Amino acid sequence: MRRALAFLTPLPVGAADPPDRRTLAWFPVVGALIGAALGGVWWGSERIWPAAVAAAIVVAADLALTGMLHLDGLMDSADGLLPHLSRQRRLEVMAQPDVGSFAVATAVAVIALRVTALASMQPSVLLLAGVWCASRTTMAVIAGTLPYVRDQGLATGILGGAWRPIGLYGLIASVSLGAFAGGRPREAAVATVFVGAFVVAALARRRIGGFTGDVLGAAGVIGETVALVVAAAKW
Repeated sequence: MRRALAFLTPLPVGAADPPDRRTLAWFPVVGALIGAALGGVWWGSERIWPAAVAAAIVVAADLALTGMLHLDGLMDSADGLLPHLSRQRRLEVMAQPDVGSFAVATAVAVIALRVTALASMQPSVLLLAGVWCASRTTMAVIAGTLPYVRDQGLATGILGGAWRPIGLYGLIASVSLGAFAGGRPREAAVATVFVGAFVVAALARRRIGGFTGDVLGAAGVIGETVALVVAAAKW
């Protein structure tokens, strides 16, 4: 679990230990913990500030708890996967430290959707725990099913993990949290995390032949955003 926390957050709990295949098993747990912490921030903030301010605080807290790692992955993936480029050029663009117009536009749209979706709902710790649990579950499944397209990187240690049982228990846990958060509508919203994330994975598979660490981050962020938008719908 320390390795999963160190891999998915900036917390100094196991940075000296590189992630391995066993680390994957803790992805859903760490995701649920992050989501529950954000839910607590959401609940407390809305009792002090207006809904829009509280929603912005939750989004900022998520960026802090993830060290902006997943947002960085989203932006790098947008620059590499969305333009018309060769496969090799896509990988080069995704490895560069700077960002382009595709990255900026995608990040602005995603952050705006997350803030407005949260601002339109009542705070729910269980909803965010379920959504973040599902997003980290998708990362484990993608890492276990798609080829890794770089020669080396942080994700190399987690390749070949037992993703099937992790995906199953992560799916059950996340959807159950959604059900407890508000019945079938919230349960369905949590399930859409997998739809959004796997669309990103399918795009990466088609355009670069597999996944990178950036793709994992992008899949998680897009999955969470889709779920929040669906949860905010007028059912």
